[in-house]
Amino acid sequence: MLIRPDDPRITWQGAISCHRTDEWTQPWRLPYDDLALFPPDALRERAAMPAGVRISCHSDTTSLVGRIEIAEEEASPIDLLCDGRLHDSVELAGRDAFEFRDLPTGEKLLELWLPQYTELRLRSLEVSDGASLSPFEDPRPLWTTYGSSITHCRAAASPSRTWPAIVAREHGLNLTCLGYGGQCHLDPMIARLMRDRHADFISIKVGINIYGAASLGVRAFRPAVIGFVETLRERHAEIPIAVISPIFSPPREDTPNAVEFTLRAMREEVAEAVSAIRERGGANVHYVDGLSLFGAEHAHMLPDELHPNAEGYETLARNFLREVAAPLFVKEAAKTSSP
Repeated sequence: MLIRPDDPRITWQGAISCHRTDEWTQPWRLPYDDLALFPPDALRERAAMPAGVRISCHSDTTSLVGRIEIAEEEASPIDLLCDGRLHDSVELAGRDAFEFRDLPTGEKLLELWLPQYTELRLRSLEVSDGASLSPFEDPRPLWTTYGSSITHCRAAASPSRTWPAIVAREHGLNLTCLGYGGQCHLDPMIARLMRDRHADFISIKVGINIYGAASLGVRAFRPAVIGFVETLRERHAEIPIAVISPIFSPPREDTPNAVEFTLRAMREEVAEAVSAIRERGGANVHYVDGLSLFGAEHAHMLPDELHPNAEGYETLARNFLREVAAPLFVKEAAKTSSP
């Protein structure tokens, strides 16, 4: 049975918008109709990559086939989860289709985790003839996380094994991942986007792209952190907001960049920004030292001394669950930790 990508019986989760044509649907992690308000091109390129985006439905099908177009020769795999368990991971590089066979019998929740690296356009899905199909109404609390390539997670083993994906599954959260490789610069329009979307929990991980591009110096960085968080708090004052400073990166800890900033100094500035907000009524804003998530003891999992490898992202996920999700992301609805 052939399913069009705009069929209301399938749910696009984790996407900010979808660009639809008669031939295909492409998920975006920015509002497609307003892309002109989100320069530069590099940000839009990353937002076209569906990190954290899932196509979900309930079905008793025993097979799932997809026809696709992908933009990159180098592409991450696509994962299929059945009732929250990884059924299989399929490589997409150089392909225009994917196929999953021998699915468990009976009604189940299917979640296709789209590749975190490459643009993907879905032309169609196909399930077994006569199979049931119904949308997934996700009851889990909504978590939005913002960050750099370390949140985008290109080097993760597969899309359901990025650190945000692992945290979302383990803690029972409905994920929206706004990790944009190279493009986390505390842009005001990203703050407005996050402010205007419903969320039960928010985390932002800031600093490393600003260090690398020298896009903000000591004078501007702390005010930018405060302004970004205060924009979020205009509509999210009552929910936990975790503000995370950079993880460990050996050559950047004490080496000044082009505007005389170091990662060590950045952590101090982020901590001071959060302290100022908390002292003025922002009790739900919490500082998280990036070194508590990925510190010097994990340096062997930084092959380029900047980005974790696949094992490193899984370590980061475990530490985030302990340091952030468990103490801060607490909600009655989260007690039902699986969909």
